[in-house]
Amino acid sequence: MFIRFVIEELDEDSGRRQGLFQAARDLKKSGVLSVSDYDKLEGLRDWFNEHLKKPDRLALSSRPHAKAVALSWFRDTAKDHIVKMREFQSVLERYGLHVKMIKAKRLGYVLYEDEFQVAAYPFSDTPT
Repeated sequence: MFIRFVIEELDEDSGRRQGLFQAARDLKKSGVLSVSDYDKLEGLRDWFNEHLKKPDRLALSSRPHAKAVALSWFRDTAKDHIVKMREFQSVLERYGLHVKMIKAKRLGYVLYEDEFQVAAYPFSDTPT
């Protein structure tokens, strides 16, 4: 089983619901965050930078500047990462962003994977 955390706003690259990393980035840019919540999001970002590899491919095409269309999912065994995403969720929901956790067994065409995550271009029946 795979897990993804999303908000209702659509991501401009994938056209799918936005993930929490993008939502947190936009919220930080908005200037509405308290100092403590800003620091919390920065700390969470730092934790993920240290404990989660950045996928080397999110586009279907290998051409330079190809559009990033893959969605990133956590493996259900990535317990520490999921706990940290719940912390992201807590901050985002304080600012009116409704976070939904979706689950899937079939993700789509896998473009990247490691022990904690999978990035895949979704099948038409993949929940996004």
